Amino acid sequence: MKTALAMTVLAGALVVSACQQGPSNRTLGTTAGGAIVGAGLGTLAGGDDKRNAAIGAVVGGLAGAAVGVYMDEQERKLQEATAGTGIGVERVGDQIMLNMPSDITFDINSSTIKPGFYAPLNDVANTLIQYPQTAVDIIGHASADGPDDYNMTLSQQRANSVQSYLINQGMRSVRLQAVGMGETQPTGRGYAADRRVEIILTPIVDETA
Repeated sequence: MKTALAMTVLAGALVVSACQQGPSNRTLGTTAGGAIVGAGLGTLAGGDDKRNAAIGAVVGGLAGAAVGVYMDEQERKLQEATAGTGIGVERVGDQIMLNMPSDITFDINSSTIKPGFYAPLNDVANTLIQYPQTAVDIIGHASADGPDDYNMTLSQQRANSVQSYLINQGMRSVRLQAVGMGETQPTGRGYAADRRVEIILTPIVDETA
């Protein structure tokens, strides 16, 4: 199901999305094999000055020397907020990834957030609001046990649901971008693990500071 044509179409779609909304300004991390995302998220990893400037205009940017401490504190708060919830918190360089498996977030073939996940997601939202100088990329994924186009749509709908929920909790929409990856980024741990949403936090850096 993973064809060169599919990846070409995906890359093209992400280019359009990047032009419309703009991705984070640093390389995105992934738990898949512990590697940095490659061509599949190349446009997201490449950076978008317009989006970064828009976020910076609202929340300001971090001085380079302050980034590490800022992300350390945010990671610690997120670890506390998600303890015992099933949400994974992983640090990749200056970025933080939250891995939200579908068994705690969505029913199979559904993009409606489970009511039992409201409280953990509220805690995540509250922490992200406390640390506004980060771009928030919400990446939806699906398993390969269905048609490619269906899985791509479902993954986008799941990412959109999380984005909308976070905005409703008071997060600034300028910080957020939702992208569906379909079945193109498998974890290697089976279908259940592949049905997930990831939130990737990237610091907004003031290059002039």
